[in-house]
Amino acid sequence: MWDTVPWFTEGGAEHSSQVARLLAFAAFGGSEGVVGASDLQVRALSSPAAAVSVRSGACAVLNRAAGGGYQAYAARLPSGDQVAVAATGASKRSDLVVARIENPFAPGESWGHPADAKVGPYVFTRVISGVPSTTTSVRQVRPGDSAITLARIDIPANTSSITQSMIKDMRDMVSPRSRRRLYTSSPGSDQNWAGNSKGQWVQWPAAARWTVEVPPWATKARIMLTLAGVQVMRGGVWGASAWKLGSIQGQSVNLDTGKSDGSERLHLISADTITVPAAMRGTVQTLSGMISLDDDNPGVLQADIATTCILDVEWVEDPTEDET
Repeated sequence: MWDTVPWFTEGGAEHSSQVARLLAFAAFGGSEGVVGASDLQVRALSSPAAAVSVRSGACAVLNRAAGGGYQAYAARLPSGDQVAVAATGASKRSDLVVARIENPFAPGESWGHPADAKVGPYVFTRVISGVPSTTTSVRQVRPGDSAITLARIDIPANTSSITQSMIKDMRDMVSPRSRRRLYTSSPGSDQNWAGNSKGQWVQWPAAARWTVEVPPWATKARIMLTLAGVQVMRGGVWGASAWKLGSIQGQSVNLDTGKSDGSERLHLISADTITVPAAMRGTVQTLSGMISLDDDNPGVLQADIATTCILDVEWVEDPTEDET
């Protein structure tokens, strides 16, 4: 049988809470987690004590009560929260910090009724104590809870003050954003590089240089640069290639031709995943190819009309533990 009042019907029709939660479920794409990348971070107190703080934010929580399919709660923490964490004794312990919906009116739920049904509260920061040290989700220890995981705290023995190093961020985002861009270019004329002082990096070739916009929400970047068809001339080369975004240089990859008569071509590939600093988000940056050659080798590199520079950049939004 249908829930007889769909969202939204005029004439004073009464809409069920289940249909309202269906709307939230659809809005969140059937996912759950924090809404913003910095939402609901679990942090040690400025003066470590037997408690942790949870920063303000918002979240989506799937309804796991009986008959709660296709339903989600939307909850917000406008001004932060603080919860106590019990001290350990002779043994170390792991606790899970979660945001949990405790709705006693949902079918099959046994939560206590609030003093005032009109204002609740029905959402809480809870500490689930004594979980396995490998726990990453509340689903592993309390699969029936309408809750999301915020953090795990791994507490040494005989400890009563929680420090930041004990807190492992376990948040997921309800709808993380991503953006992928592919850039290509080819030199219009020969661009040679004959080497440099050992250990020195330079921007090369000129064709491998782009201006990129960093999305304001990006917390990580996955970047791969390919210099296809670089020519080796006058002998062998040894060195490394990489890329550089603003002031951040990615992982380098060695190149080594061994003995060479100078007639070969190389494909230089460098890739890395970096954390995007908060100060870089929402800015325009230069992203360029970098090269370093050992000047003890006779060969030089040339990028020419047979060379193609290929830049693949994916900006992603993951939960971040920014201080601000």
